[in-house]
Amino acid sequence: MSRVLILQILLAALVFASAIGVVVARHEARQAFIEHQAQLQQRDALNLEWTQLQLEQATWATQARIETGARERLNMIRPGPDRIIYVEGGSWGR
Repeated sequence: MSRVLILQILLAALVFASAIGVVVARHEARQAFIEHQAQLQQRDALNLEWTQLQLEQATWATQARIETGARERLNMIRPGPDRIIYVEGGSWGR
């Protein structure tokens, strides 16, 4: 075989290997992009759930809701003004 033929075969093999490398790199880039998009969707879903949970917590913690629960479930009543005792703070009340 002549040197030119060997060089042509070698160059053809290198071009083929380069083409395979490009295909693999593009495939990996697409897979990474798909994974990135999935992670962004998951982040958005978690942010939405977090916002809903904060709203729910704020709803459950309202003064009127706590007072209603105390009245209905614990049979508690609001004391009259004559039953309220105010304690002045000593050294512990600073």
